[in-house]
Amino acid sequence: MKLRLWPKSLIGQLVFAVAVMLFAAQAINFALLVRGQKQQTLAHGGGMAVARIIDAIDRDRRGDFGRRPGNRHDDRDDHERLQKLVISDQPVPFPTGAVRLPELAGYVADLLNEADVRAEAVDAWALPQRPRLKRANFPGRAVIVTAKVDGSYFAVRSRIPTGGNRLQGFLVWQTLSLYLLLLVPIMLIAWHAARPLRDLTRAVRANPALRDAAPLEEEGPSDVRELIGAFNAYRTRIATMLSDKDRMLGAVGHDLRTPLASLRVRVEQVDDDGLRDKMIASIDEMTAMLTDILALARSGAGTEAPVRVGLRALVGELAADYRERGKDVAIAEVADADVLARPMLLKRALRNLADNAVAYGVRARLSVAIDGAQARIVVSDDGPGLTGEQIRTLVEPFARGEQSRNRATGGAGLGLSIARDIAESEGGALTLENRDGGGLDAVITLLKLD
Repeated sequence: MKLRLWPKSLIGQLVFAVAVMLFAAQAINFALLVRGQKQQTLAHGGGMAVARIIDAIDRDRRGDFGRRPGNRHDDRDDHERLQKLVISDQPVPFPTGAVRLPELAGYVADLLNEADVRAEAVDAWALPQRPRLKRANFPGRAVIVTAKVDGSYFAVRSRIPTGGNRLQGFLVWQTLSLYLLLLVPIMLIAWHAARPLRDLTRAVRANPALRDAAPLEEEGPSDVRELIGAFNAYRTRIATMLSDKDRMLGAVGHDLRTPLASLRVRVEQVDDDGLRDKMIASIDEMTAMLTDILALARSGAGTEAPVRVGLRALVGELAADYRERGKDVAIAEVADADVLARPMLLKRALRNLADNAVAYGVRARLSVAIDGAQARIVVSDDGPGLTGEQIRTLVEPFARGEQSRNRATGGAGLGLSIARDIAESEGGALTLENRDGGGLDAVITLLKLD
């Protein structure tokens, strides 16, 4: 599984970028502070040691004190010996538990070289800390610096500060403070900028046929306000185009129905019964096809307002209407659920599905089930079902499972398209599913009301 570190949302990306940059800045700051602290430590301990070494060299050259052979101190421990040792003809022994400090030794060697003191060898080490030496008036850690000059070994005692833990603690609290002071305002600003974008996303996903939607409020940063303003203007143009289309279709439907009605009246006067019946059937087919085309073009439109619809009553009324006409439409299990929909359009979609079930699947059974926050209206039949390709194509306009164009064997192929468009205009969806035991389920899924 691929690990995704980069967030998807605008707020997440902004906060993540700022957090990474703050971390990088603090890492650089930490490196610079550690380097500065190391230089300060070397300057503090090394400078003091160089001054004492030069002073000891000058005093030795003046003969202010005599030599002390290192073997006279073998009976004392390292601390006592190094506290009193100043100059010796022999190398200073390395104490047990001490830690060599090569950087301090190199720093002292450089300072001695700058002071024109030619040191043959320089060494430095930190003495092991003892509880009795940890006193407030002696902060830091004791170190011994030795230098071999003109064949003599000079050893001096110095101290280096130890504050690494305090520095790390300071940087941790500083980093947390920066995160709180910067990330919290950035999150608030990003949330304020992203909220209008979320509203815009929901509006874009809405059905454009819902032309009574209120314009979005132009808020947020200037570029977001301009985007929302452009979207409002774009949606207004779409609504105007859809209204013009509806007016045109209404005029076309009216203009076509009138000559068709007049033509049927004239056909009634034909003496040949067979010819008259065929002509009347053709006119009826043209009228029904015109009705379906207008219904498909106007699906999702109209003046009907969404209301709370009880699915139990709606399904019962629909089944009773079919039974009165002698159609085999029954009711199966019906859950008590309400949805927000336009009842006339929803009933038309269910009629189209029931007509297909009766025509191709012997009979229809209506049921309602609840699936979480959704209500499923299922129209089941006992037909042979559909192939995967048919399920994908039959919801498109003028697509038919029966390939003839005879209306008596399947109509114009607009029933499923109309049902799908109505379901989507109500905020739901239409799906076709083959049952394991045979038959097909046409399911309209809508959001259930509490």
